[in-house]
Amino acid sequence: MSIFRRLPADVRESLATEPGERVLTFASSGGGHVVATTLALYLSDGTRVPYEEVDKASWDEDGLSLSTMDGARHTERIAEPRMLPETLRERVNATIVVNKHVNLPGRGGVRLVARRRPGGEVLGWTLVFDEGLDARDPGLRAQAEQALEGVRRSMGV
Repeated sequence: MSIFRRLPADVRESLATEPGERVLTFASSGGGHVVATTLALYLSDGTRVPYEEVDKASWDEDGLSLSTMDGARHTERIAEPRMLPETLRERVNATIVVNKHVNLPGRGGVRLVARRRPGGEVLGWTLVFDEGLDARDPGLRAQAEQALEGVRRSMGV
């Protein structure tokens, strides 16, 4: 199958794109399409997932499994993903401004991640605690916040 096949006009017109947002690639998914644009991934059910909100994406022989920062999970059956995996990886990685692991005193560590909208300002930080650490522990949380402040000052973000 040619990677230069065009997205059907009705699918293109149904996308709720922002001004200047362009289609980069797409793939057929169980009667619909998954479309990667310059700003977001559009799922076959019409869900728009901005790249800065993607927490994890993985591919296997059945297709795409995607989770977002708010905990939503999506799956898409895609037989021929074309350039979708590479495009999604590149676009999600481009939203990461800082990704730094910091050791916490005697307790493991925390990954500090700053994300931004493509071409935009930093939206916020995510604290990802090492496995086995309780993110609700106030003492641990205070240590992580202190580490975050140090990283923000040192990196100017």
